[in-house]
Amino acid sequence: PEDRRIFTDLTILENLEVGRQKPREGQKEWTAERLFELFPNLAERRHAPGGAMSGGEQQMLTIARTLMGNPKLVLLDEPSEGISPLIVEQMAVAITRLKQEGLSILLSEQNVHFARLISDRAYIIQGGRVEFEGSMAELESDPALQQEYLVL
Repeated sequence: PEDRRIFTDLTILENLEVGRQKPREGQKEWTAERLFELFPNLAERRHAPGGAMSGGEQQMLTIARTLMGNPKLVLLDEPSEGISPLIVEQMAVAITRLKQEGLSILLSEQNVHFARLISDRAYIIQGGRVEFEGSMAELESDPALQQEYLVL
């Protein structure tokens, strides 16, 4: 969620429980403990109210609560926006682990450095038109394209 819609008066653990849904047959269930392994910052503060967390921790909580619904696909809209570089790095590690576990992730992101850490494919959309579609390696190997469309 773009504006981190967490329940500020509920604890981190209670926020996670709000998102719980049964997994599909044959799907490994996301549990609070499994998510605490993915996001150690949340584990340390599991009994703290959501409103007492930093913006980056709230973003982690939002992603974790989404995973409690046991989705097949997650859309992440600007997950690095407004959070510290340290938390951005931790989120990149967590999202990479999610990919390794087979979760499909669609990322909309303006932070090119963050997107490079986790993306396999890239699309550049400007004015409603797809200006580039290809692998992240292709994008990284085209200096002219980067200069025209990306702020590095």
